[in-house]
Amino acid sequence: MEESIAGFKQRGSWGDIVEHGERISRALRDVGVDSEAFEEWDEWRPKAHETLGEDVEEKTAEQASIKEGPGEREGKGPEDDIKSAGEKLTESYEKVEEGDNGGAIERWQDSIDYATRAADSAGRKAIRTVEDTVYRKVMTQLAPYYFDNELISANVQRSSRGDETKFVFEVNVNDDELKDEVSDRLAQYDDEVDRWHVDTEKQVETAEAAEGAEFSSPDNEGSSKSTRN
Repeated sequence: MEESIAGFKQRGSWGDIVEHGERISRALRDVGVDSEAFEEWDEWRPKAHETLGEDVEEKTAEQASIKEGPGEREGKGPEDDIKSAGEKLTESYEKVEEGDNGGAIERWQDSIDYATRAADSAGRKAIRTVEDTVYRKVMTQLAPYYFDNELISANVQRSSRGDETKFVFEVNVNDDELKDEVSDRLAQYDDEVDRWHVDTEKQVETAEAAEGAEFSSPDNEGSSKSTRN
């Protein structure tokens, strides 16, 4: 592993970068990180049973997509909020006829809120469609597979030389003090753990049959790790 101001970089086989991600997750847990941002990172990082061109690409597209708005988080689509806006506007007119100006203003404001939320949801949906198309068709051809939130910034690249496929996985902890703690933990693992055991259970026979990959048990010294495309 290479360590620099840009983060922690691992070059090697698919198994090497899977272990790299696991070590960083373990280090974050060990120093007390327990947050939604950590769960997002832990879900995205490459797993032993995954492939870069399918699983990691899909997770990257989802992670990079614009987040849900207030209406979407409540399970309401634009059409639902437009309907509610119309109903509140009708109630506002009724309040005016009743001489209840305060109630009319309140219903009118509710109508505006629903209409605004509908526009927000529709806009987010449209943007996601464009984002997904651009990411899948363009960005994956130009840029590495990446992850970014307030806790972690990371990217994976494939590096092919001849018939050999290697990967480069760089992970940066965005808080400098926390990064120092993670660095200390990673150094301890190097000193204390002779061989890192991949946390994810490997479906060895299934993977071999499906992809023709050569897998080996973590306990077999000197054996090669899997390479995933």
